[in-house]
Amino acid sequence: MIRIEELETPTFLLDLSVLEKNIMGYQKACDDNQKQLWPMTKTHKSSYIASLQLKAGAKGFLVGTIDEAEILADKGMGNIMLAYPYADSVNLRRIVAISERINLYCAIDHVGHIKLYSDFFKKHNQICKIIIIIDSGLGRFGVSPEEAGKFALDVINGESLELAGIATHSGQVYGCSNKEEVNIQGHFGLEKMQVAKTNIKEKGIDLQFSACGTTPAFDLEVRNEFIDIVRPGNYVFHDNIQIILGTATEKDCAFTVQCSIISKHVNHLLINCGSKCLGLDKGAHGVDGLDTYGRVKGHPGLKVVSLSEEVGKIYAVDPEKYDIGDKLEIIPNHSCSSASMTSFLTGHRNGIVESIIEIDMRPNSKKRVQGG
Repeated sequence: MIRIEELETPTFLLDLSVLEKNIMGYQKACDDNQKQLWPMTKTHKSSYIASLQLKAGAKGFLVGTIDEAEILADKGMGNIMLAYPYADSVNLRRIVAISERINLYCAIDHVGHIKLYSDFFKKHNQICKIIIIIDSGLGRFGVSPEEAGKFALDVINGESLELAGIATHSGQVYGCSNKEEVNIQGHFGLEKMQVAKTNIKEKGIDLQFSACGTTPAFDLEVRNEFIDIVRPGNYVFHDNIQIILGTATEKDCAFTVQCSIISKHVNHLLINCGSKCLGLDKGAHGVDGLDTYGRVKGHPGLKVVSLSEEVGKIYAVDPEKYDIGDKLEIIPNHSCSSASMTSFLTGHRNGIVESIIEIDMRPNSKKRVQGG
């Protein structure tokens, strides 16, 4: 029996009890509200964790990369949505190959995609199931809600294409500073989806589903009558950003990085954990009020103020309380990016090591050299 305090540092830890609680809690909310849960796998990039989500009741997965789609397909997990459009022949060939053996949905948001996907899938005698990405306020990918009907007509008029649904990611909620602001932005995004769905219906087009997904706005999305599928990702781990947004507490955070104090000075501590463990992420879309590089679990008097690649600097209100060699657990600001910096997580329960969990779906995780 090995306790986590006995492990070398830095090490990436996963509290299995918290992980399971998060998975089951979000699944229950979907079941209670008669919504399908298709988790975003870019958070954990682990086929094992995906299998836990599937066992709990998830109906499919939203993926961030084609690698994730291929590996899930290899594992027999056959309902997959691509989150983003792809435009080069190599990736399109991979997508066609996946669609031959599983139920795959492709996401697009530009008329150029319609011809590209139509031509490519027709060439390979395949039907491409299309999801139209709707811009619900983030201003990244997406067709405007007011133009959704016209775009949908263009899709159904394309050869070898089947319009399945619409989807959005209201990532603007990550620019908020509290739960009240999240609710305002979350409602705004859902209203945009309602406009898009109505606009498409007015063209005489019926959709199989409407999908959305952000962990901070999940409780709004799962209760919304216009949404059929919810696609949160971060909920399995949670992180410091979720704590700041009011979505989670320290007790809800399953993923931490354990490090050691390697030096101490008048008002700060140095740890053997830097940007290559925690990242320099303060929020992909500018989280307000985030002035640290992680949260030191159980130590409110400590603040991670700077990171070099392998070393972190922590401001300490009372540094005399800590000794060189002491171990700390840090909740990353953004668990999705931090978890992708390792090839495995050490799973533990009540501080006792139980399993090693492979992160087997990281970027470029499949070896290949091929041309277009």
